[in-house]
Amino acid sequence: MTETTDAAGGGVGAAGTDAGGTGEFVQSLARGLAVIRAFDAEHPELSLSDVARRAELTRAAARRFLHTLTALGYVRTDGRLFALTPRVLELGFSYLSSLSLPEIVQPHLERLSREVDESVSAAVLDGADIVYIARVPTRRIMSVRITIGTRFPAYATSMGRVLLAGLADAERDEVLAASARAHLTGRTLTEPARLRAELDRVRAQGWALVDGELEAGLRSVAAPLRGRDGEVVAAVNVSTSASRDTVERLTEVHLPALLRQAAAIEAELRLR
Repeated sequence: MTETTDAAGGGVGAAGTDAGGTGEFVQSLARGLAVIRAFDAEHPELSLSDVARRAELTRAAARRFLHTLTALGYVRTDGRLFALTPRVLELGFSYLSSLSLPEIVQPHLERLSREVDESVSAAVLDGADIVYIARVPTRRIMSVRITIGTRFPAYATSMGRVLLAGLADAERDEVLAASARAHLTGRTLTEPARLRAELDRVRAQGWALVDGELEAGLRSVAAPLRGRDGEVVAAVNVSTSASRDTVERLTEVHLPALLRQAAAIEAELRLR
């Protein structure tokens, strides 16, 4: 194995090379990462010789990197075998924290849409409105085209209701008072007392169903998304046509799939 020497005094094999020829490649960092990558599900514990072989380093270089990683808390050892510690998860947390909410949600929406074969969306609360932040459409089910940034009144939408239900009572009442609460269809709930009662029910059951209140013939079911602190930060829904799906199918088939994906999204959000 051909080796070169850097300031750390060890050898470099396949662990890292300055492929771009810029002179800014830090070989020591590349080799340290190679040591971490030497461990995997099939090799959770390795001897010094194993690490050197899998990282393509000399034993002396592997020993120095393992000692450094142990001192920093990323590796533990019993004197013969080495293993990673949970602290290495911090390296991944930085990446997850840099992801925006739409980037986290979108892959889950795509899986959900494939499973239910319906349009699915995610939205956040902005004043008295919901704002769409991610969407996977399968067919046109509304008279207006929904895109990222589309706004609808929260009180008349399934996602709006789970978002409103996640607020403290006083804040929820302020939002309802600021809402126009127009009769968008003949089924739209507009009376404050009835809306508060419906939001209490949504809060208790953990999901919301809206049937023809935003637009005639449109049915949707939504679930909240909670962040690491347990606060509701967004909502996801499945929308369908009343001519295609019954309320029973929406709650018995689509809702369980929606709740599974919502739980998967929340698991990622808790790592942020």
